[in-house]
Amino acid sequence: MGSETSENGSDATVSWYKALSPDELPEGRVKAVSCGGETVAVTHYDGEYAALDNDCPHQGGPLGEGSIEAGCLRCPWHGWDFDPLTGETPGPHDDRVGTYPVEEREDGIYVGFPQEDPHERTVSDVIAETLVNWGVRHVWGIVGHSNLGLADALRREADRGTLSYYGVRHEGAGAFAASAYGKLTGRPAACFSIAGPGATNMLTGLWDANVDRSPTIALTGQVDSQVLGTGNFQEVDLEAAYGDVAEFEATVLPDSRHAELATRAAKTAILERGVSHLIFPDEIQTQPAAGVDAGDPEGRITDRDISPPEDALSDAVELLETAERPVIVVGHGARFEMDGIVELAERFDCPILTTFKAKGQVPDSHPLAAGVLGRSGTPIASHFMNESDLLAVFGASFSNHTGIAEYKPIIHVDYDAMTLGKFHSVDVPVWGEIGVTVGELRERLGDDLAAESQREELAERWEIWREEKATRRGEPPERGVNYATVFDAMSRVVPDDAIIPVDVGNNTYAFGRYFEPAGQAVLMSGYLGSIGFAFPAALGAWAATREPESRFSGRPVVSVSSDGGFGQYLSEFTTAVKYEMDLTHVLLNDDELGKISKEQRTGGWDVWQTDLVNPDFAAFAENCGGHGVRVKNEDDLEAALEEAIAYDGPALVEILTDSDPV
Repeated sequence: MGSETSENGSDATVSWYKALSPDELPEGRVKAVSCGGETVAVTHYDGEYAALDNDCPHQGGPLGEGSIEAGCLRCPWHGWDFDPLTGETPGPHDDRVGTYPVEEREDGIYVGFPQEDPHERTVSDVIAETLVNWGVRHVWGIVGHSNLGLADALRREADRGTLSYYGVRHEGAGAFAASAYGKLTGRPAACFSIAGPGATNMLTGLWDANVDRSPTIALTGQVDSQVLGTGNFQEVDLEAAYGDVAEFEATVLPDSRHAELATRAAKTAILERGVSHLIFPDEIQTQPAAGVDAGDPEGRITDRDISPPEDALSDAVELLETAERPVIVVGHGARFEMDGIVELAERFDCPILTTFKAKGQVPDSHPLAAGVLGRSGTPIASHFMNESDLLAVFGASFSNHTGIAEYKPIIHVDYDAMTLGKFHSVDVPVWGEIGVTVGELRERLGDDLAAESQREELAERWEIWREEKATRRGEPPERGVNYATVFDAMSRVVPDDAIIPVDVGNNTYAFGRYFEPAGQAVLMSGYLGSIGFAFPAALGAWAATREPESRFSGRPVVSVSSDGGFGQYLSEFTTAVKYEMDLTHVLLNDDELGKISKEQRTGGWDVWQTDLVNPDFAAFAENCGGHGVRVKNEDDLEAALEEAIAYDGPALVEILTDSDPV
């Protein structure tokens, strides 16, 4: 509804907006109408029109949803009565409703609003600008009644082009998206919610960020500060609820140093590689903050490229120079330093094994790659670890799922001192930034190394494993396409520069064993192992591909899950459609929680309550406005994958398979 100046010479400071078409509102009725940035209750009574404040002064009831009875406009919440034309209250009460000028014109009913004053800077503006200055470029969340002031500040940043906001369907998906973005880029993003249930919905995704060391900022609304602690509607003690998941958290109060709180939140997320949490009581979000400058990182953050202790370096070099069959193991923490690590491996001609979370950090096509170690890994990696006489481990946490042999001589390098020797002692713990440490090791190594080349043996082991995979592809599945065939096709079809978020379950184990990365970046819920991660993570990964300055700019996103995982956040497919996200989801449908069924069988339990009732997921994708295709046999698989990846927008490939990934 556009605005215009009154035709009859009304006050020039009033802007007029068309509220209703002629005859749209019958006599004796009221209707809530949004125009001019306001919602008003427009009444038609006794042949006249009037526009009143929509909020009842009693408890804020929506008068536009009320009714006109016996000559009075009655609030639908508590029956408070007002004159439908003047807004006055019958009787001795003085809590009248404000009114706006109304004009009847040939084309409809117009309401006049005072011209808006320039926006007054708020606490939310200061905090939003500070986060942007610290590099926060993306926010995922849901706008609601207890975060509207902060939402308006985020809107202003989005209008300036400094921030992208994505409205999700569940706050948990927003937290997973932000966590995945941090894992991929090493930079913080934010998730956003109302008080109470919105804030608690984000906790799973934030725990994923916490345990996988992903910089993430949570922004939550809260009830008015004056009713905190009284059990108000949707009140949750958010500082207590987030106390263990957040490295830094604070409630934004009237006299807080607001720019400093946002600076601490961003700085902690970056330096501690974890979660920061800011809580915004409702009324404080719009508190004036005229003249308050936003914070920025200048002079507030130091270069983290520090060298490790001299003794640790010397001990590590000595072990490396004397090892005959060294092996390098890389974890997710080494993902930004792989060029230097590969150069180090080439000095020894030794294998590079990865943890599952680090899959793809060295392409399987590299002559020194040995694949993934552990339960989701390859027999190649296990062989070389067992035959080694030294493990040089970079950025790995020694999870029991990985199975790094603790009885071998170990050099362990990590930027987190607490991670070193976390579960058992290691021979040489080296505390330092991984890239700096790798560079120091390469410089200090002499030319006379004891290591024998393992390159030829690696090629032989890959040949054996690929022959075995071919036999597994030939085994007939119970239905559809077997896992080995699915991931063989994906190894050929998925672009080498793709980002691949992977879920939890049988699909994950099979991906670890059978997919051969050729340069793709892999994302997963590592230490938390949360089902449902993959598709929300794809939303986060896609955001990184939209940044022109990012090394992920323009790269395709191809996520993988089972039906159990996708079912938890399938509504987010509509989010992908809304924001025209060009991504592909590969869904392996076995109609059950296949991994849990297998655990029940192997553990001697009855298989119970793991079966699922599923929709036609491909038809669901089409119904949402994307591309969907269902694959029932191997012959259609490759073409379906190629078509989906080439589709300009959200696409889903549903592949029927059985419940055994091996």
